[in-house]
Amino acid sequence: MKPIYHSLAQHLDSLPGGYPSTESGVELRILKRLFTPGEAEIAGHLTLMPESAAAIAQRIGADEADLASKLMDMSRKGLILRLKRKGETRFMAAQFMVGIWEYHVNDLDEGLIRDVNEYLPYLTKAQEQLRTQQLRVIPINKSLTAEIKVMPYEQAEEIIRQQSKIVVAPCICRKEHQMVGEGCEKPLESCLVFGGGAHYYEGNGIGRTISQKEALHILQQGADSGLVLQPGNAKKPSNICMCCGCCCQVLKMLKRSDKPAQIACTSYYAVVDEESCIGCGDCKDRCQMEALVVDEVAQVDLGRCIGCGLCVPSCDVDAIFLEAKEEGAQWVPPANVIETYLTIAKERGKL
Repeated sequence: MKPIYHSLAQHLDSLPGGYPSTESGVELRILKRLFTPGEAEIAGHLTLMPESAAAIAQRIGADEADLASKLMDMSRKGLILRLKRKGETRFMAAQFMVGIWEYHVNDLDEGLIRDVNEYLPYLTKAQEQLRTQQLRVIPINKSLTAEIKVMPYEQAEEIIRQQSKIVVAPCICRKEHQMVGEGCEKPLESCLVFGGGAHYYEGNGIGRTISQKEALHILQQGADSGLVLQPGNAKKPSNICMCCGCCCQVLKMLKRSDKPAQIACTSYYAVVDEESCIGCGDCKDRCQMEALVVDEVAQVDLGRCIGCGLCVPSCDVDAIFLEAKEEGAQWVPPANVIETYLTIAKERGKL
């Protein structure tokens, strides 16, 4: 394998999302599938600070016109990010996950899927050691009661109503599972992207612009289908993922843990009123974390409950409900995506 791919892997690992090395070298095979050697060299010079092609060319000693063309091409291929600032196109590094992997939702092939699925356990194992995850869990609307004080950033409907630009894209987890014959029947078009990210998705043809009304409809479909709501881990998130425990790599990571509740960034947990419970098991069927067991009545394993609220509307006798954690134990996300990445970088010792 050419040294440039080793260098790019190290560079991606220096970003908050990480990109750990393996004995098999599968992480290098993935990069070789995605990047030409020339693209890998350019990507290794980019940071999470948006820069113009002129500034990057001056910094690395490249021809500006040639580099600008290559940067635009790489951004269209989902290898780096581009955005508009004051009418000027700027470029920045993309993390592997959440980032490069998701940007290839429309040009997957079985070889890439095979390599990424071999690699993701290494990546998610490194991520589960962190207190701050890239995504957090918020309750579905039907699980909330008037007695629970819920902040606006904990309500998916409120997050959507604050957006002026919304794009919906296919869920890469369910799509790649479907391509290898392991998919589920949950809705595919379910990833909501906002703001600058929405413009990038739209420009690359990996998502379509929708109204707030349609976004709210898609959100309701997701909740009805038993999908966990996972927005970006910030008070002003750039996305909302709607995830199933059978395909979503993040939920699969949580599910493998003995105590998912200690990893998930969440503020709620489910409680059962044993006097009302009839032991039907409907709540257990909806739980993505296997946090519910039924022995005459349902019982919640608080070490496994991530407070998604999917179990609540499944109960016809209103025997299960959400409660907020004690104030000191509630998850308060960083103010914005930049602060989230800075926090993760500090936790990984990269700052």
